[in-house]
Amino acid sequence: MATLLHIDSAVFPQGSASRDVTATFVKTWLEEHPEGRVVYRDLAANPLPHLDFAAVSAGTEDTLRAELAAELADADAVLIGAPMYNFTIPSTLKAWLDQVIIVGHNAGVPNGPLAATPFTVVASRGGSYAPGTPREDFEFVQNYLEKVFAGMFGAKVDFIVPELTLAPSKPEMAELVPLAEASRSKAFIEAAQKARDLAARHAA
Repeated sequence: MATLLHIDSAVFPQGSASRDVTATFVKTWLEEHPEGRVVYRDLAANPLPHLDFAAVSAGTEDTLRAELAAELADADAVLIGAPMYNFTIPSTLKAWLDQVIIVGHNAGVPNGPLAATPFTVVASRGGSYAPGTPREDFEFVQNYLEKVFAGMFGAKVDFIVPELTLAPSKPEMAELVPLAEASRSKAFIEAAQKARDLAARHAA
């Protein structure tokens, strides 16, 4: 029985692009692999404390950090909703990362416990920060998480990027609505396909 660790960090409980796409992923995962297990953390509803000196000093002896690290290590696949807030990830997701990254235990270790673990990140954003766009240099979600998950954990990372999510609600972005709708549809298709692929791999 494979375990999917699902983490959402969008502050909006409804109407969130990242939550909608991760929900599609989970729904497909369970349809394709009904014996699979989903461990869920909603970091907006139940935020974690910021890392402090005591927790850093304790390392894996800290109860919370040990729990989070074990939860991550036990996952066969990881799904993270990471909307862009002020050009980067939500502070709640950063708090989770600070708690769960333990250098010498699961990070910075050759062939560590997370090596080759598949991470799927739904990196939604209100505008577009794709290569060639005017705000390309403001993209600090994919760049950062790629370095953390692949660089520190040795994990495999795939990004699903619903962009221009603010277009339907911003009159000045009205001409971009068709592109936003296309991006949203593409994200749902990619999430379902990725979930099917991972579920099939673990059900085999």
